[in-house]
Amino acid sequence: MFDSRLETFIKAAESGSFTKAADALYITPTAVMKQVNALEKELSAALFERTNHGLRLTEAGEIFLQDARYILEYIDRAARKVREIDEGKNRKSIRVGTSVMTPAKFILDVWSQIQSRMPTLKIELIPFDNNPVNAVEILKNLGQHIDVVAGLYDDNFLKERGCLAAHMYNKKLLFAVPVTNALSAETLITPENLKNRKVLLIRRGWNVYIDRLRDKLESHGVRVEDFEMFNISAYNRAVTENAPIITVEGWEDVHPLLKLIPAAWDDTIPFGVFYSPEPTKLVKKFIELLSSIAGARSLQSSF
Repeated sequence: MFDSRLETFIKAAESGSFTKAADALYITPTAVMKQVNALEKELSAALFERTNHGLRLTEAGEIFLQDARYILEYIDRAARKVREIDEGKNRKSIRVGTSVMTPAKFILDVWSQIQSRMPTLKIELIPFDNNPVNAVEILKNLGQHIDVVAGLYDDNFLKERGCLAAHMYNKKLLFAVPVTNALSAETLITPENLKNRKVLLIRRGWNVYIDRLRDKLESHGVRVEDFEMFNISAYNRAVTENAPIITVEGWEDVHPLLKLIPAAWDDTIPFGVFYSPEPTKLVKKFIELLSSIAGARSLQSSF
């Protein structure tokens, strides 16, 4: 794929010996010398000074060594990209990102329908740490190591992270209450229940649907405090501070010391499957299938 004389020259320069370079490359010292001599002839420049103590790079050789290393590194990167593209086109599995706050349960919920339409499809679960840096980087680079990941969103969320979403359904916004909190005995949470109490909501601007609920709660005298993102740290904080925290249906098992209680409001938030704006054919087919399943479910629920 590339001129092997470059690798031979680099080995000779690094070892300071034709013999040592030959050992590293599993060829003869004569073959090493012939390749280096041919390279010098083609360049019309001496790359080495031959001495009784070994090889020493000339000034031209020093410069050429830097460029030769760069060329080989560049070729290696290009080869990896080609392999990744080919693997992406020929892959028969979907890589699903999963974490405590972004479980892959949505796959299980519709797996029988997926299998009936795509019987040869395989699913790979790719676990990741749901921290602020990972959360952004994964969504901005969908298609590289993870094909799809599920989560909550609004239009601005998708725009900022440069990804698309196949809408599955809307999830109800609820509150998770520490089991040590007096509200844990309630069967229904109302804004009046939360009046003059501290509750934890994700920061304003993260999602317009949660911001609307925030406005409603604050208008009823609820003291709202922010947390940065949905993760275990936020729910640990709720337990430590004995304060209710915003959550959604389906996250019942996020923390064993938090209890989800039905809410009196009808506020919901979109839940979907995120994917790259330039998906592979397989991912595109998978997303189209998920969308059709979600559409059928929505139609059934309207009757």
